Amino acid sequence: MTIRNWFKFFVVAMLIGGGVTAVASLFIRWNFFQPYLVAGEFGEFIAAFTWMILLGFTMSVIAQAGFFAYLTLHQIGVGVFKTLTLWNWVQLLLIVIVLVDLVIFRFAPDAKSVGDWLFYIGLLVFLVGAAVATAMKKVNMTGKKHVLISAMFFMIVITSLEWIIALMGRQDNINMYVALLLFPLVAVNAYQLLMLPKYNEKSEQDRKKLEERRKARKQTAQQS
Repeated sequence: MTIRNWFKFFVVAMLIGGGVTAVASLFIRWNFFQPYLVAGEFGEFIAAFTWMILLGFTMSVIAQAGFFAYLTLHQIGVGVFKTLTLWNWVQLLLIVIVLVDLVIFRFAPDAKSVGDWLFYIGLLVFLVGAAVATAMKKVNMTGKKHVLISAMFFMIVITSLEWIIALMGRQDNINMYVALLLFPLVAVNAYQLLMLPKYNEKSEQDRKKLEERRKARKQTAQQS
């Protein structure tokens, strides 16, 4: 990917992360914003909203780091297990392990009531549903069925790892952040997975155009 297209890719991902977090926060953390509006402290409201956007930018950076780490992991996995089929089975196993880990070791310790369980299961359904939808879209875009497992692995396993990292150290209003930080990670990861090939294709076209201009200039210089 060329630097210009990578920069576009990076900026759009940042905007998605910031925008999704900001909008989601108005619903998930309305109690955080409401006192400022009631008191007519619009400057404080804007500052709080801006902080949410910056939080989304941070989630976008985490998601992008995770995505490029996964691209490396995928190549290593195919190399180690020799065939894509075997690597896909390994990825399926890891998906199951991560989902079980989320339920038993991440959700269960904090679930004190039926409402808590419904909250966590709802987030899990959203994560898996978004992963399946993104993976199916990836298959439709590429026409390659074998990318289904890899796409689901990225959307579930890598997003879950990014989610856990993002939540480390947050003890205040933990349930609110558990929900809030998931949405930008899913949105940015879906964007990256689906749009990277288009940016790579555009970069290849830009390289060809640049090479053609260089040849044209060279021919012009020789003729003169």
